[in-house]
Amino acid sequence: ASVSEPAQKCCTENIQPFLTSILEELMGPVSSGFTEVRALFDKEVNEIIQDFQKTNDMTRLKENVDQLMTLPFNSVKMEPCYLKVNLLQELLQDLKSRFKVYHMDFVIQRTQNFMQELMENAVYTFEQLFSLSHQAESAKVATTIEKVKLRVLK
Repeated sequence: ASVSEPAQKCCTENIQPFLTSILEELMGPVSSGFTEVRALFDKEVNEIIQDFQKTNDMTRLKENVDQLMTLPFNSVKMEPCYLKVNLLQELLQDLKSRFKVYHMDFVIQRTQNFMQELMENAVYTFEQLFSLSHQAESAKVATTIEKVKLRVLK
């Protein structure tokens, strides 16, 4: 009871007025990182479609889809996504000094983990939806892949 009132006053006067601007600043790099994840997924699936249209090879298509499933764990391909979030390091340094917030690396690491998780969910969902319709005739496979991709991105 003796701490509650001063703590609430401190939060109301020293933290709450800045929360909106802090969130806006932080959301820029976070949003661009997640946008990059989306773009990477889109690009990889488009490459699968283009390869299938050139080869019309169902075995190679399966290999490409299997390869897509490893995308979240491919640090080279995921790196551009992670780099977008590294911009938080500079923004968080300002918060660290103003509000005595520590463990900034944890915030960045958790954001990157969420990005990897999002990619895992996207490729898993793609694989599940595509495997259901995989029996389609080969002339419609590219169209089916595109529809599944759009559904996952939605």
